[in-house]
Amino acid sequence: MTTSAEVVESPLSRVTLVTGPPGVGKTTAIRRLAEGLAGKTIVGFYTDEIREHGERVGFRATTFPGRTCVLAHIAIRSPHHVSRYGVDIEAFERVIVPELERSAEMIMVDEIGKMECLSSQFVDVMKRILSGQTPVIATVALRGAGFIAEVKRHPGVSIVTVTNDNRDRLPVEIARAIQTTKTR
Repeated sequence: MTTSAEVVESPLSRVTLVTGPPGVGKTTAIRRLAEGLAGKTIVGFYTDEIREHGERVGFRATTFPGRTCVLAHIAIRSPHHVSRYGVDIEAFERVIVPELERSAEMIMVDEIGKMECLSSQFVDVMKRILSGQTPVIATVALRGAGFIAEVKRHPGVSIVTVTNDNRDRLPVEIARAIQTTKTR
C-alpha cells in the first residue's frame, strides 16, 4: 500500500482510494476527476447531501449516467440506520449495484462508507471489482471497521489523503497519473 498526502504518485495502482475527514472535498474531487476524464467509459456513482431549509436531511446516490436514488434520509423508516438517517438499502441496490456491474474503462465509487456497506450486495460487487482488472478510484471513509478497513488493506492499493491544501489540485494530479499509468 502506498500513501500520499501531498502529491499523487505516478503511476497509480489499479485501485486508488481517496480518503480524508468528512467535508474536506472527497466527493468534489471524484466528480471533477470524472469530468476531467471525459471520453472514458466510467461506471459508478457519487453521493451528495439532500438539504431542506439549509439543513442536511439525507443523502442521494447518483450514477454517472444520471440515475438517482435516496440512499438515506431522516424520514426513512428502516431497520438500517447511520446516525439519525434511515438507509434505503433496497433503492441503493436497485440503482447502484447494477451500475457497478456494467463493463467500463474505469470504475469510480463515492463512497465506500458506513451507509453503503450496509448493503451486502454492494460489498460483494466491490470485492469482485477489487479482484478484477478494471482501474478503480474510490473514496473511502477515513475511519471504519469491517469492509472499510478491509478495502484499505487490499494488496496493491494506493491511498491518497485529501486535505484542505491539496483538494483543488488532486483531480488534475490523479488524471495525470491515470494517463501516465495507461501509457506504461
